Amino acid sequence: MSVAAEVRLKRLVVVDQDLCVGCMSCMFACSRRYVDAGLGYTAIYVRSAGGVEKGFSVIVCRACKNPSCAKVCPTDALVLRRGGGVILNPNLCIGCGNCRAACPFGAVQWNIYINKPVICAHCGYCVDFCPFGVLALEEVDS
Repeated sequence: MSVAAEVRLKRLVVVDQDLCVGCMSCMFACSRRYVDAGLGYTAIYVRSAGGVEKGFSVIVCRACKNPSCAKVCPTDALVLRRGGGVILNPNLCIGCGNCRAACPFGAVQWNIYINKPVICAHCGYCVDFCPFGVLALEEVDS
């Protein structure tokens, strides 16, 4: 068996939105994947669904097989990721925002400091920081 065959492709999923209490631990964890930390660097978005009674919505990349964000990128800065979703080449990105506008789920977050998208890497770093099990990594077909 080759090394490549042993690697299981995964994607981030919301297991149960109703469990989210809006603590934003996932957002803070995501933002710390790299050296800089702060909510402007996160690929996850937690928002109120209309007050405490209605709970919260957790917006994550759905790892689309045919992502609209990549289709509208004029510089091919977003390339398809095996297993779904995209990978950003920040050197090619011109910060036009087309990807953000094209995502039907609102899952392309924006780094206002560098004027470029924050794309989920489906690394699962956020999963361990959610105290309520809202997020998980699931295996996907390549």
